[in-house]
Amino acid sequence: MSELPPIPVRFDGPECADGAVQPFRVGDKWTGVVLRCLEDGAARRFGELRAALPWITPKVLTETLRSMERSGFLTRTAYDENPPRVEYALTPLGRSLLGPLDTACAWARAHGNEIGAARAAHPGP
Repeated sequence: MSELPPIPVRFDGPECADGAVQPFRVGDKWTGVVLRCLEDGAARRFGELRAALPWITPKVLTETLRSMERSGFLTRTAYDENPPRVEYALTPLGRSLLGPLDTACAWARAHGNEIGAARAAHPGP
């Protein structure tokens, strides 16, 4: 039996970043829906995002927003007012994710039936 060649590592070449962000994953489970909430360019308060995404707990929404800010996808602007006001808006880097998100959504719509059939054929955890 012949030995298979090794699998090439695809994230260590000069065309990739310095490796600090590779392999790359865009956010978490909720990053895409937060991107959609902010895609119109308007700055939104936490309460507005929370109302648009009632299935996300406040804790998880806060974690997602912090992660997106840390990654440079959005800005968090705190105003020195009473009561305090904080607004979130997409950065140019965050806006650049909308095209790939559109592509991923179109792919999922086009292949949804196939994915559903595959999942139904392989029940289990």
